Amino acid sequence: MNKLKIMLILGAFVAFMYSCKDDEPAGHQTVEWDQTPYTLEYGSLPPPDIASDNQLTVQGVKLGRMLFYEKMLSKDGSMACASCHLQEFAFSDTAQFSIGVKGLPGGRQAMGVFNMAWNTNEFFWDGRAHLIRDQSLGPIQDELEMNETLENVIAKLSSKQSYKDQFKRAFGSEEITSEKMSLAMEQFMNSIVSYQSLYDQFLKDSTVFNESQKRGRDLFFQEYNEFFPEESGADCAHCHGGTNFENDQYMNNGLDGDGSIKDIGRENVTKKVEDKGKMKVTSLRNIAITAPYMHDGRFKTLEEVVDHYNSGLQASSTLDPALEQTRGTGLRLTDQDKKDLVNFLKTLTDTELTTNPEYSSPF
Repeated sequence: MNKLKIMLILGAFVAFMYSCKDDEPAGHQTVEWDQTPYTLEYGSLPPPDIASDNQLTVQGVKLGRMLFYEKMLSKDGSMACASCHLQEFAFSDTAQFSIGVKGLPGGRQAMGVFNMAWNTNEFFWDGRAHLIRDQSLGPIQDELEMNETLENVIAKLSSKQSYKDQFKRAFGSEEITSEKMSLAMEQFMNSIVSYQSLYDQFLKDSTVFNESQKRGRDLFFQEYNEFFPEESGADCAHCHGGTNFENDQYMNNGLDGDGSIKDIGRENVTKKVEDKGKMKVTSLRNIAITAPYMHDGRFKTLEEVVDHYNSGLQASSTLDPALEQTRGTGLRLTDQDKKDLVNFLKTLTDTELTTNPEYSSPF
């Protein structure tokens, strides 16, 4: 009888202890906050200026990657950020305008998502988002894109123990908030770096370029000279300079005259008429695989883009002064010049970026 009583008491005690535990799935293991720093590789690019309040961690980047590929962020579960920013196309879209959950097109061509850590002057074509974390939440709530509310997204993510665990690893708490989501996605996008193109190899060993690529490079960096045509170049580096081939500015590149500008771009943000038609100058890295081109995707090929700058600039009150200077004569590029220039642009493609498993879907 005493032995039976002891067994009953022990059984009751064990049952009581289990009833006091959190309601965890079978086999669920203890999850802890992990602040291990993420090692960012960027080759010959200058050190990036990562926000001090959101330094990259292994778990934060992992969470951001999960969210980037998560279709629960859209209203009907059919779209993720990666649906319009495909790794094989340097995280851009080959469609002129990406199609959202309602089957309707967006208003601008999807920008490539790489080397974001080297962009320090707002985000989106018109710069309406101050930081990447601000940009990251925009498409979720845009009715032409994911058309979802942040409240619904949080509820959906909170129903998954795997997400609660990852938020705890990344931020020290299972609580899922839109702020934490944005910080995680900012970390992942800051981790996507392109620095291993043929051009980057050329900087180490000039023999990897053929003659056409070398001549195209010379044309790219050589300034326009109205009075000495034989010394005049394509002057591309005026806007697309530096190791990231951009200047982080907003400029009108002569796509339309004043009366034909349908998308006022930067003016819509600053409310300044002098910003009419200005759009963000994007990186030319991976340009050969990010067609179509311009904010409205009007050009399908690099050859069309080169022709535009060579002889197709439209006069407008906000046209960049350096481009206005070339309108009178055009760049005077020959057919061979154009071919060489395009061949150089193709050397900016980074196949390591498009195939790196660290950037692919974790699901």
